[in-house]
Amino acid sequence: MNFLYTAGYDARNRQSMNSILKQLGDLSDSNSRPFSRIWSTMLRVAHLTDFTENAMEAQLSLEFLRVVENAAIAAARTMGFGDRHKADEVAVEAMRKTMDSLQMDGIIVIGEGERDEAPMLYIGEKVGLATHAPNANFPAVDIAVDPLEGTNLCATGAANAIAVLAASERGGLLHAPDLYMEKIVVGPSCKGAVDLDAPVSDNLKSIAKRLDRDVEDLVIIVLDRPRHEKLIGDIRKAGARIRLIGDGDLSAGISAAVVGTGVHAVMGTGGAPEGVLTAAALRCLNGQILGRLVVAKPQDAERLEKMGVKDPKRIYDTTDLAPGKRMIFACTGVTDGNLLRGVRFFGDGVRLQSMILTLDDRQVRFIDTVHLEKRPDVKVRFN
Repeated sequence: MNFLYTAGYDARNRQSMNSILKQLGDLSDSNSRPFSRIWSTMLRVAHLTDFTENAMEAQLSLEFLRVVENAAIAAARTMGFGDRHKADEVAVEAMRKTMDSLQMDGIIVIGEGERDEAPMLYIGEKVGLATHAPNANFPAVDIAVDPLEGTNLCATGAANAIAVLAASERGGLLHAPDLYMEKIVVGPSCKGAVDLDAPVSDNLKSIAKRLDRDVEDLVIIVLDRPRHEKLIGDIRKAGARIRLIGDGDLSAGISAAVVGTGVHAVMGTGGAPEGVLTAAALRCLNGQILGRLVVAKPQDAERLEKMGVKDPKRIYDTTDLAPGKRMIFACTGVTDGNLLRGVRFFGDGVRLQSMILTLDDRQVRFIDTVHLEKRPDVKVRFN
């Protein structure tokens, strides 16, 4: 049993459901038509082309909630066990199993690796009920996933581990290679104020000016890696403060785009796939990410050439990484973090906190879910 508390209301989804219910009601008024006719009509209405193409967000946003919730629950069961591979494995399995129950024609464009590297949720894998019913008119979506962002965080019980999914119409998410990417992430107030090729001090001055504060007031998140030694030195020299994190630059990017989190930018080099997931969230939050792929060895250049990337030095903006017109971003906390609380187990069930962002509907929903045990003596708790 789920109890959902949402900010925002999806009027178009209500209209679609009202249309379905009206047609079912018209049929139920006639005793001469069997239930099978009612069911077939429901399917025909649900699969109308206009519904599938123009209401992807309304149709699938809460379905994707189930996907990230189940992945988060599975991962949370392994929290603190010190086995990051096991944590990631169970999250992947739970996410994949739930995806196959959704009415969609999905393709994984960012996942757990190439087909020969991952048993499931590999790049190019087809997911959803369309794999079993190829002639059904399900919405066609490209999907990017990180079943457990922060595997080390979960394994050690540290903060900010989340289960993440982003989806868009076909071609709406960049098929980013599994390489490093230089990144700068800022919120809505600082869009257009930063340049990936500019000195760190110049970018910090631009951010401070847009936020009407001094550079010394800024907090910049940087992954704690040896490769960032110079970047960290430049930020400190400019006078800004730094929050070093061990993992989880995706959740950090979301924090930078939300006013009131105390984070003003994310800088440094991280995974390109995470850059695309961040871009999907920022499209919905009106933030900005600038990214450039890092070609560290000859094999990287060959891989980019095979993928059709003509300019390896190209700087990608938010809409280059996530160009879709319709976008869904869903995440559920695994461990407690800055934005979301982690999974909480209690005697009668499980409580989770999630966030769903949609671009076309312009909704930001924070959802509190309680999954109750199926027992006659179950008790509902809200604290």
